[in-house]
Amino acid sequence: MKNIFVGNLDITTTEAELRNLFKPYGAVATVTLVHDRDTNVPRGFAFIEMSNDAEAGAAIEHLNGTLVGGRQLTINEARAKSASEGNRSEDRRDKPRPSLDTRKHRRHRY
Repeated sequence: MKNIFVGNLDITTTEAELRNLFKPYGAVATVTLVHDRDTNVPRGFAFIEMSNDAEAGAAIEHLNGTLVGGRQLTINEARAKSASEGNRSEDRRDKPRPSLDTRKHRRHRY
């Protein structure tokens, strides 16, 4: 299964439109249109999973640069988010922290 990133989408683009765009190249497993968590407005990109890697490669090759909704799409294979990206609380908890005595903001001046 290959995960495909689709960028530069118009905010009016729907999941059905994306599914129909990729359907001629093979079976589309899932379409995930990313929304802003506060306003629920689409953020302008999506992820599409296709079950066959060869079909996904053909879709990426043929659809990259396609005009949809007056915008030129950026389509490529999605990369996994590395551990250095993001601001995850689990990552902060795993780092060793200096003792309270050595932290400058904890020292009292009186």
